[in-house]
Amino acid sequence: MRPLREMTEEQLRQRTSLKWTEYPPDVLPMWVAEMDVEPPEPVRRALTGLLERGDVGYPQSGHYLAAFADFASARWGWTPSAAAGLEVADVMTGVRIAIELCTSPGGPVVISPPVYPPFFGVVAWSGRRLETAPLGNDGRLDLDRLDTVLGRVGPGAAYVLCSPHNPTGTVHTRAELEAVARIAAERGARVVVDEIHAPLVRTGFVPFLSVAGSERAYVATSASKGFNLAGLKAGLVFAGPEAADELGALPPLAGHGASQFGLAAHVAAVSEGREWLDALVGDLEENRAVLGELLSTHLPDVRWMRGSGGYLAWLEFPAALGDDPAARILDRARVALNSGLPFGEGGRRHARLNYATTPELLEAGIARIAAAMR
Repeated sequence: MRPLREMTEEQLRQRTSLKWTEYPPDVLPMWVAEMDVEPPEPVRRALTGLLERGDVGYPQSGHYLAAFADFASARWGWTPSAAAGLEVADVMTGVRIAIELCTSPGGPVVISPPVYPPFFGVVAWSGRRLETAPLGNDGRLDLDRLDTVLGRVGPGAAYVLCSPHNPTGTVHTRAELEAVARIAAERGARVVVDEIHAPLVRTGFVPFLSVAGSERAYVATSASKGFNLAGLKAGLVFAGPEAADELGALPPLAGHGASQFGLAAHVAAVSEGREWLDALVGDLEENRAVLGELLSTHLPDVRWMRGSGGYLAWLEFPAALGDDPAARILDRARVALNSGLPFGEGGRRHARLNYATTPELLEAGIARIAAAMR
């Protein structure tokens, strides 16, 4: 079982998803967080079974919560309470719900850029005020700066954390997460964590709700990234024990949005797709090593911190490519990367590369970029 070794470029170009249709056919897409894999067999069976039975009505809630709790227990030794959870349309919907439970309209929400661009949008969408506590130069959380910012904005704020971090791939340590919980408690802030990339970490991932001081926190998560199910929307929100009543008081409508197909796919993935996931993580580890060698050989002036929390490489390019190297690379090399600028402070001269593809396409993409930079 080699999920990232099974598809050809010809097969991939038959896809109608965003990754493979946003740009002209001469562009090699290495941008949006979508993997070049086929769905795990249990997911295929679950979806075809629904169609064969004509089982396309309203979904029954609760199954995904229970299945993910079992998955988390097996993978991380942490069992979230399904009774303190909510099934939602997707992770960003869950983040918005948590922000609105934690803060008042117009109140401050702190994020740590460079970070997943929709974080900026969800704060505005929630009618809250954006504040930033940027990462340190090492790509890790700057805890002193976070403390300073939360102290300045005062009690009643929320801190929205990406764990593992997107775009750097940083896997936060237990000590870092405990420090976040402590700082938030001391400053009268609440913590909301996006853990969507967690299933892709082989070892070292620490669920935020497992650390001391997380009792009033929220976590939004999903099988979406780990099993490549972005088109089959479903997500989860879990509350710490002291926030469970807040989540439980929401009207039933808050849990609507995930479809019968999305929930069935996600349940099958976390229940029966674990062997596939382990194989995928092995392929990603190999690709990470391949990418490191390719960069060292062909693009030695490009800096990469080599985060292991997923399949996204945060690359810093030489100043000669300008503030937005992704634009220059698209024009010159016909390779699509994510521009670093929408990720906020720290995004200048950076681009995000998706290496969840075949080694052949990864090599082709780096070769194109290297040739265009000569």
